[in-house]
Amino acid sequence: MKRSNPQAKADHLKIKVKIFSDGALLNKSTANGDIDVNAFQSYGYFTAFNQASPQKLAALGTTYIEPMGLFSQYHSIKAIPDGATIALSSDDANQARGLRLLAAEKLITLKSNFNDLSTIKDIQSNPHNFQFKAIDDTTGVSVLKNDKSVGAVLISNSTAQAGHLNVLKDALAHEKVDASTKININILATASKNQHNKTYQTLLSLYHNPQIQKWITKQYAGTKVEVNKSIAYLKEAK
Repeated sequence: MKRSNPQAKADHLKIKVKIFSDGALLNKSTANGDIDVNAFQSYGYFTAFNQASPQKLAALGTTYIEPMGLFSQYHSIKAIPDGATIALSSDDANQARGLRLLAAEKLITLKSNFNDLSTIKDIQSNPHNFQFKAIDDTTGVSVLKNDKSVGAVLISNSTAQAGHLNVLKDALAHEKVDASTKININILATASKNQHNKTYQTLLSLYHNPQIQKWITKQYAGTKVEVNKSIAYLKEAK
């Protein structure tokens, strides 16, 4: 799938898009050179992948941060009954973020070594005895609307947008967009050998073009917040 726009043409860039549903596979394909640049992951996920994999990636730069939300048929978090089923993404990139959001809302606690590849197995305590159901993240809105056995669903911003939900307005809770969540800032990543590739750096600059940002803001109703920071800033993330 090819993408082009006047800004890309002006920078002599030809962009071909490939869609992956498996983040780990996409990172491996990028690390071995089958994919030039990928644009799906948070800095935390990127760091965890590099720690776990012999194949290494390099971060080209930051793009945006978009909050994940907790959506429910109930009107408040307190109304979600003990023992309720909470649906969350089956993929590592979003499952860990969802669990962190539940922990931030004091619904569960997480093990001290919890990271961006962690899963429900890394829950330390679950005082409300919630049950967890792993789902394909792209089905989150459908599960919310149609599966009455589920009390709440953790949904990524992109999936919420596709289902005509605004995570900032419709969720019972959502990730904060501030320094405390900068580990969730998304990046462009490439194979480590391509870290200083000038063409890829041009692609990063294109992302922050004012016209591109204007389109993103309109397209995603302000839920993708631009972040134009150095990688050194992200390395300070806890």
